[in-house]
Amino acid sequence: MTVVPLFVATVLAAALLWPRGGSPQTDGGADVPRYPGTVTRVVSEPCPPAPSVPEGTPRVGDGRCGTVDVRVDDGPTAGQQVRTPVPDGPGAPRVEVGDEVILVELADPTDPTTSNWNIAEHQRGTPMVWLAVIFAAAIVAFGRWRGLAALAGLAASFAILLTFVLPGISAGGSPLLVAVVGAALIMFVVLYLTHGVTAQTSVAVLGTLGSLVLTGVLATIATAATHLTGFGSEDATTLSMFQGDVDLHGLLLAGIIIGSLGVLDDVTVTQAATVTELANANPGLTRLQLYRAATRVGRAHIASTVNTIVLAYAGASLPLLLLLTADSRPIGQILTSEFLAQEIVRSAVATLGLIAAVPLTTGLAAVVTAAGRTAATASTDASAPRPQPDRSEALAALSSPRTAGSDEPARTRTAPPSEATDRWPESNRSTDTAW
Repeated sequence: MTVVPLFVATVLAAALLWPRGGSPQTDGGADVPRYPGTVTRVVSEPCPPAPSVPEGTPRVGDGRCGTVDVRVDDGPTAGQQVRTPVPDGPGAPRVEVGDEVILVELADPTDPTTSNWNIAEHQRGTPMVWLAVIFAAAIVAFGRWRGLAALAGLAASFAILLTFVLPGISAGGSPLLVAVVGAALIMFVVLYLTHGVTAQTSVAVLGTLGSLVLTGVLATIATAATHLTGFGSEDATTLSMFQGDVDLHGLLLAGIIIGSLGVLDDVTVTQAATVTELANANPGLTRLQLYRAATRVGRAHIASTVNTIVLAYAGASLPLLLLLTADSRPIGQILTSEFLAQEIVRSAVATLGLIAAVPLTTGLAAVVTAAGRTAATASTDASAPRPQPDRSEALAALSSPRTAGSDEPARTRTAPPSEATDRWPESNRSTDTAW
C-alpha cells in the first residue's frame, strides 16, 4: 500500500524533529499575582478636567473615573474587600455589581510595603466551559459515534500542535519542515480516527498530502517572489523581540500550511465520498464518467470554499483592514504593503492548493473505485456462472397487466431478487466500509 510507507516516513520525521530539552525560556517580566474576585460596589465620579492637548491627538480611554469595591474570592486575602479604580483606557473592561473579575496586586514603587489593586479582566472560565459542553453535545448528538470520533480528532490536533509543532519551532527548528511534518501527522491521525481505516479514507489522505506539498511549494515561490519577510503583523514583531532566533519568514510559510490543512481535508474527504456514492448508485459508470461527475460536484464545492477562505482571513484581519482604509496613500501602495500583501499571498496560495486537491483526489478515488469493482466482478465471475433468466417468466411478465396504482414497469416488478441486487445496491447500504 502507498499510504503505509508515507505514514512510517511521517512518524520517523516527527521522531527526528521532536523537540528535546524543552522550549527556550524567555524573560516575560515578573509574574504578577492574579486573584479571582466579585464586584460588590461601583462608584462613578466626574473625571477631573484633562490638560489641554494639541488638536488631532488620539483620545485614550473614555474618561471613566471612580472606584470599585471587590471581594477577593481566593488567595491569601480571600474574603477581604479591596478597592480599585474604575478600569479605564483602551480595552478596559466595563464592570457592574456581581461581575466576576480577575484582580492583580501591584507593589507601590515609592513604598514597597504597600500595594495597589487593579481589575485586569473578567473571569471567562465558566462561560467558556459551558460553550465547550454545548459544542461537544451538539456534535455528538448529530454525528453520534462519528461525532465523538471527530472530537477525539480535534483533541489530537491540538495535542500535536502544542507538543510538537509549537515547541519544535520555538526550539529553533525549521518552521516549514516542522509544519509540514506536523500537518501530515495531524492528517493521518484525524482522518483515520474520524472516518475509519478504509480505502476511501486512504484516498483522502493521499489527496490531502499531495495538496499540502503543492501548497508548501507554491507558498515558498510566492513569498520569495513578493519578498515577504514575515514581519507583516504586530504579533510577529513582538515575537521577534522575545525570541530573536525565530525564522519569521519560515513561520509565515508554516502558518499557510497549517491554515490550509483544515480546508483541504474537508475537500478531499468530500470528493472521495462523492466518487463512492456515484459508484454505488450506478455501478456501470466508467472511471472517466466517475471523474467527470465527481469533478462537477467539486467545482461547486470550490466555488463556495474559495469565498470561505477569503472571508476567514478578512475576518481575522478586520482591524488591519480598517487601519488601511484610513490610509491616505494610493490604493496600489496599500495593496503592495507588507501587511496586506501577506494576507493576499496567504489567501491566493491556500486557494490554489485547494483547487489542486479536487482533480487529484477525484482521479485517485475513480481509479481505486474502478479497480475494486473490477476485482469484485472478476471474483464473482470465477466463483459462479452468471444466472440466465427464465424465458417463461419473462413472457409471463410481458403479458401480465399492470396493477392499479403501480408506477413500476412489469419487468422491474418481476425481476429476480438476485438480479436486482446485482444491479443496484441496497438503499440502506453504508459507504463507510472498505471499498
